Amino acid sequence: MDKFQYYYYSLFTFLVLGGHVALVSAALNLETIPFTKGFSPLFGETNIIPSANDQSVQLHLNQYTGSGFKSSDLYNHGFFSAKIKLPSDYTAGIVVAFYTTNGDIFRKTHDELDFEFLGNIKGKAWRFQTNMYGNGSTSRGREERYYLWFDPSKEFHRYTILWTNQNIIFYIDDVPIREIVRNDAMGADFPSKPMGLYATIWDASDWATSGGKYRANYKYAPFVAEFTDLVLHGCTTDPLEEVVAASCTERDSQLVRADFANITPRQKSAMQRFRSKYMYYSYCYDTLRYHVPLPECVVDPMVRQRFKNTGRPKFDKHQHRRFKKRGQVLGDRNYGNQEDV
Repeated sequence: MDKFQYYYYSLFTFLVLGGHVALVSAALNLETIPFTKGFSPLFGETNIIPSANDQSVQLHLNQYTGSGFKSSDLYNHGFFSAKIKLPSDYTAGIVVAFYTTNGDIFRKTHDELDFEFLGNIKGKAWRFQTNMYGNGSTSRGREERYYLWFDPSKEFHRYTILWTNQNIIFYIDDVPIREIVRNDAMGADFPSKPMGLYATIWDASDWATSGGKYRANYKYAPFVAEFTDLVLHGCTTDPLEEVVAASCTERDSQLVRADFANITPRQKSAMQRFRSKYMYYSYCYDTLRYHVPLPECVVDPMVRQRFKNTGRPKFDKHQHRRFKKRGQVLGDRNYGNQEDV
């Protein structure tokens, strides 16, 4: 990160937080977990490279395979976090995902919360999306897409998924960028079953960059995503237990009461500024996909004006694809061909 970029990032962080800048890990006082203590390989084991001190891990993608890891336990709600540095240079067609799911156990009724980082052609910025699925509701995906205010390949930034029985918050560093508040109308679409934390790097050339227009180029391989300062904070549980243990109920209550589960007015202003400047797609404004917004959507007339008629800044046509995540088929998704390079 050069001096100008560092100044811009620092200024943005300072402004969106109203002059208060603090590291998430320090503010939350949560312990990090060594890689081999908390995680196990998911696929591409030869492309998973832990650091000598076991505090970090690299995931590699080459022409033979991508790679991924998962937490050794599943959690009945929790705070899941890592500092991540993404691949640099030409990264079109590449997706790095940091997410929670239980798709290995509940194949047709899985829950999922996603950060998915979408690579780009050389000289163009990474973009990313967040998403939520509950009880296998893949036909009602809740994608949002954004730009970043920094280059995520230059240095580490902290990405966090908070999941309680009342709300879900996605954080980047100290900035809450999205909150989903549970309501009765959502029903089982709100994730409710124990999930584990996963991280992967994989080739998504068929859709990730301009609807598949730009594909992965293995002349630039290996593509390397680095993860450090991993946090797993929640109640470990057996996903097949019908009754949640009393200890988990108490820990869930503590999680709901924690500072990081409640967005302050200052943080809410920061989130609104981020979303007004860097969000370029939201399912709540996608009138082609949803003629009636989903029940949790609060439609802002000013945002609707920005997204215009369809909610898709550069919409072309529907395309239907089988969603293969980390070599497993979990369901179907519909995406518009968004020319967002």
